[in-house]
Amino acid sequence: MNVWLTRLRPDLRHPAARHDLRDAHDLHRRIMMLVPDDLGEHARRETGLLYRVEHTPSGPQILVQSRVAPDPRRLPAGYATAETRRLDPLLNQLRTGVVIRYRIAGNPSKRLAKASPGPGRPGQVVPLRGADAEQWWIKQAEKHGLQVASLIARPVPDARGDKNGTRIKHAIVQFDGTAVVTDPDLVRAAVLSGIGRGKAYGCGLLSLAPLKVDR
Repeated sequence: MNVWLTRLRPDLRHPAARHDLRDAHDLHRRIMMLVPDDLGEHARRETGLLYRVEHTPSGPQILVQSRVAPDPRRLPAGYATAETRRLDPLLNQLRTGVVIRYRIAGNPSKRLAKASPGPGRPGQVVPLRGADAEQWWIKQAEKHGLQVASLIARPVPDARGDKNGTRIKHAIVQFDGTAVVTDPDLVRAAVLSGIGRGKAYGCGLLSLAPLKVDR
């Protein structure tokens, strides 16, 4: 298993960095520069590339995960600083019953059925809010080998952009908390493939860390 995590710290003095943080589609295209060209129509899926934008007191950062070694030198000069490390050791240590900390910026949503009451058209994907969003994550976690023990849900700015004249908008909720591993293989698969919709636009990256217990 080969998995890399790269932490990009965009330099907000760089015009391309400022622009990309405002346009989810252009940011997606920029992040894809980290991996080789000519990988076909499904390059993101083939490389397992997932990312999440986080806003910290020291400025924005972008966490990028991939199954191929990233090459930050392919980014424009001065665009961002980059730190890369392997995730294999952490994933290999997952065991049933282990308690972990998690973070995921998800796109809680559902597709309306033909007979759905209320606004919206059949087949439309609509965002979930509040308690519905929390239940979405609890069910997703269970399906992917985690039993949620604690949960903090925080809406973050939508992923917005323009793709060839088509407006892009994905509602995002960041979920943080602790969980118990019930199926390590399912958890590893979820980390590698991501969870939910909007993976090309900063959703679905599941980050894990061992739970540190004070002694």
